[in-house]
Amino acid sequence: MSTNTTITKGEVATSSTNQLVSTGVTNEIKSEINAMLSFALNNGLAINNEVNSLLESTKINDLLTVHALLIKDVLPATPKSIQYLNIINQEGIQENSYSKVPLVRNLILLALFFLTAFVTTALFPEVNNDSLDKGIMDNNGLSLLLNLTFLCSISGLGVAFYLLKSVSTAIQKGTLVPEDAIYYTALIFLGIIAGIILSEIISLYTTDNGINLFNKSILALIGGFSSDAIFSVLQSLIAKIKQLFSTSN
Repeated sequence: MSTNTTITKGEVATSSTNQLVSTGVTNEIKSEINAMLSFALNNGLAINNEVNSLLESTKINDLLTVHALLIKDVLPATPKSIQYLNIINQEGIQENSYSKVPLVRNLILLALFFLTAFVTTALFPEVNNDSLDKGIMDNNGLSLLLNLTFLCSISGLGVAFYLLKSVSTAIQKGTLVPEDAIYYTALIFLGIIAGIILSEIISLYTTDNGINLFNKSILALIGGFSSDAIFSVLQSLIAKIKQLFSTSN
């Protein structure tokens, strides 16, 4: 005795969808939707009216539609950054604001380190207008080490100031993600290198009055604060040089 079973196209499509989208992915979508809804409500953001009629649906198409609509509503924040800030707030309920975000704490400690190095090296008599005017090429020994440390500390203060401001803005807008810690770490070293390069290269082309203590400090500070901009300028300059060689060939 045989039993005939008729399967409609809709049932086939539903079965195929259930196989493609796992329960874990569906739960993740729902979790991100809840996080974005909470973020929008807490920050007074307007929510698209189309979301209301789809919130109670369990269909994957409706969930994806709600997810896409909410992403536009919470911009420039993202689901990843919102969930990261929620984790920080949950873990730091019993902690003060200084310890809630490890990145901010580390940047503050780093800024204090650069400030201590700046004050310490400035106390040495080897750090003065004349020794800074000599630059790397004409200076040597302890004087060279102290002057380079002095300029590096100023560059570090510049990049620390820039990063603290960037992190504060990212926290306010809800755009901070875990990967930012890696980016900021690389930017610290780029800032110190940019400060040294900027102060030393410009000094080579100054022949009238020389570079004094104030000007060197300003150049190092600008190099540290705008390290990403200086990197972009150098990168564009290299790209133009490559274009010249490619066109000539």
